[in-house]
Amino acid sequence: MFKNKWGLPVRCIQSIWEKYRVNRVRARRGGALAAAVLVITVSAPVVLADETPGSSQTAAPTQAAPAPANAPAAAAQAAPATAPAAAAPAAPPAPTTPVVVGFDKVNSGDTAWMLTSTALVLMMTVPGLALFYGGMVRKKNVLATLMQSFAITCLVTLLWWVAGYSLAFTPGSTRFLGGFNRLFLNGVVYMHDAMKLSVSHLGVTIPESVYAMFQATFAIITPALICGSFAERMKFSAMMWFMGIWLIVVYCPVAHWMWEPSGWFAATQLDFAGGTVVHINAGIAGLATALMLGKRQGLGREVMAPHNLTLTVIGASLLWVGWFGFNAGSAVASDGRAGMAFAVTHIATATAALAWMFTEWAVKGKPSVLGIASGAVAGLVAITPASGFVSPNSSVIIGIAAGVFCYIASTSVKKAFGYDDSLDAFGVHCIGGIIGALLTGALVSKEISGADGSVLLQLRGVIATLVWSFVMSIVILKLIDLTIGLRVTSDEEREGLDISQHGESIA
Repeated sequence: MFKNKWGLPVRCIQSIWEKYRVNRVRARRGGALAAAVLVITVSAPVVLADETPGSSQTAAPTQAAPAPANAPAAAAQAAPATAPAAAAPAAPPAPTTPVVVGFDKVNSGDTAWMLTSTALVLMMTVPGLALFYGGMVRKKNVLATLMQSFAITCLVTLLWWVAGYSLAFTPGSTRFLGGFNRLFLNGVVYMHDAMKLSVSHLGVTIPESVYAMFQATFAIITPALICGSFAERMKFSAMMWFMGIWLIVVYCPVAHWMWEPSGWFAATQLDFAGGTVVHINAGIAGLATALMLGKRQGLGREVMAPHNLTLTVIGASLLWVGWFGFNAGSAVASDGRAGMAFAVTHIATATAALAWMFTEWAVKGKPSVLGIASGAVAGLVAITPASGFVSPNSSVIIGIAAGVFCYIASTSVKKAFGYDDSLDAFGVHCIGGIIGALLTGALVSKEISGADGSVLLQLRGVIATLVWSFVMSIVILKLIDLTIGLRVTSDEEREGLDISQHGESIA
């Protein structure tokens, strides 16, 4: 056996080398295992704390993603390994007033949908409502009826810019009316160089300018609906004064009560798109004007058949299409809730149109064109407060109720009480709005809305709106009557409003 210079046998040296090599391999394997354990220990809490936006719960441990390939580097940066995982930063509180944000906070899809919805709702008044009402009056009053919708669109737009938006959709010092910081749309800004713009706290993913104009279209159509109750007999000048004052004194407070989060009924009232704010509000004001003005000359003795039902059907069709912006647009987002609101709106409208048609068919022996068009509008009205809260099955119930009860209100009830609601603004809009508001409380789906419903809470909002709108409408009308007068003279009414009020006529 050979020995080396240290006097150790070669075989002994070989044995020592083999033990050293085996221990080195084991050490390497153990180090790798330790590193893997360290990576899993450090990286697992980071994965679990990575919540999706808007989520209030962390992911379950069994759903943790596997460690990435560069885990050792990540583990090295996560020292010390024994430190507890850092808590996820709390989400910033939702704004309660309009705020200025960067361009990156605005969602282009939501903005595109809301611009489209705004145009659709504007189309509901001009030309939709103008044609719907214009076709139902006598030939000598067609232009005057079209003029009412057109002039109201212009008047309300300017009043909305001056004060309406601020009084309705900003927090105020009380629960009953908004503030004054958005007068003349002051603070509604778009800053190109700074890459910032203002957003409403009611629509944080779209520019405030879009939200303000979307709500302007609601403010436009609401007083325009009232015209159906006093058609063919009100002075144009009195109509303009009434609509301007009514917007500020009646519409803005009710909109604030129901839709501004700090409003009187905002926490309890379910009114997705304006069953209370728009339809009950306008319908009961229409009844007030019909009572104050009295009946048309010759009512019940002269034929007052609609001049052109073709215009009425076209107008009703435009209302139907535009109403998708009205209801689905009230989601203020291009999302699933807007899609559901779209679906139930369409289903309820078709159901109500058939319900009115079959009811009239059974009562009078024939289904009329005016009847099916009026039934469709009744369905649109009734589904409005419920559109973001109910399922398609519930929308059928709402449609049937609207078609049947609005027909009765527009025929039998009107005849029994003797008021002259010329184009059934009260019978369709007020009654349909009440039906929709109460059934919203009964049929609301928590899965869709995230809210519980109550018929009694809905009734409180309905009664408050009925009382406020009716009483204040009477007061405004009385003041106008004492100053410039409400009604045209007998000769002017007999001649027709086209000539007497506007000096024009159709061939």
